[in-house]
Amino acid sequence: MTNKHRKLGIIAGGGSIPKKLIDFCKENGRDYFVLAIEGNADKNLIDESIPHQWIRIGQAGTGFKRFHEEKVEDVVMIGTIRRPSFFDLVPDFRTAAFFAKIGMKSIGDDGILRALVKEIESEGMLVKGVHEVLPEILVKEGVMGKHKPDKQAMEDIKRGIEVAETLGRLDVGQAVVVQQGLVLGVEGIEGTDELIRRCGEYRRKGDGGVLVKLRKPQQDMRIDLPTIGPRSVYRAKESGLRGIAVHAGNGLIVDEEETIKAADKEGLFIIGVNPGEFAK
Repeated sequence: MTNKHRKLGIIAGGGSIPKKLIDFCKENGRDYFVLAIEGNADKNLIDESIPHQWIRIGQAGTGFKRFHEEKVEDVVMIGTIRRPSFFDLVPDFRTAAFFAKIGMKSIGDDGILRALVKEIESEGMLVKGVHEVLPEILVKEGVMGKHKPDKQAMEDIKRGIEVAETLGRLDVGQAVVVQQGLVLGVEGIEGTDELIRRCGEYRRKGDGGVLVKLRKPQQDMRIDLPTIGPRSVYRAKESGLRGIAVHAGNGLIVDEEETIKAADKEGLFIIGVNPGEFAK
């Protein structure tokens, strides 16, 4: 049986990428079913023409049961997930058992995502990366849009890559902000948006800094790829940054057309980078 004939379960968070995957399935005749995460997935994109069910983050049992009923064989987890409220996290029995098994110490790093992959696969389904279904979705190498990084920005990107790769090996975060060779901040549990905001308080006079966002070296390509979107651009502008570098072939751009248009309007560059090229 080819992958095209294996029913795809889509666990949909926010942004436009889940809809791109749904449209791809429709266009290519691949059977699919969507579990849309409440408070995250876009209600305007998940309409009645799409076979779906809305669930809270804490309803893993409900989700697994529905996937089994729908005879789902492959699963893709895609889209942004906002920090959940207490209500979102109130677990059903299946979710409570999952947390009891892995321990709450896994919260805040990739451990919980890796454990979730194992849990889904223990249910007899295969977890796939979105790039395995839709290869062209990944960031391309090179400049996107009208604006290009100058010599100083390229030096900052190189420094940012060195730091981000070290952070990644330690499983700390994916992103770093560098200005004129100085590391203004690194991403921790707070996420990229908060990192950018915080670094706005430390910016120096002169040429603005850059945000560099890379996949962690040990990171499973099926989960939590480095992602940017229009909000990243606007936050970067507010904090005085000049541009964003994201891991080519290993990252995603949410609402790509809108993101590039926003960068063009705000005077920021976006570039897909291959870390190996900067190490030379």
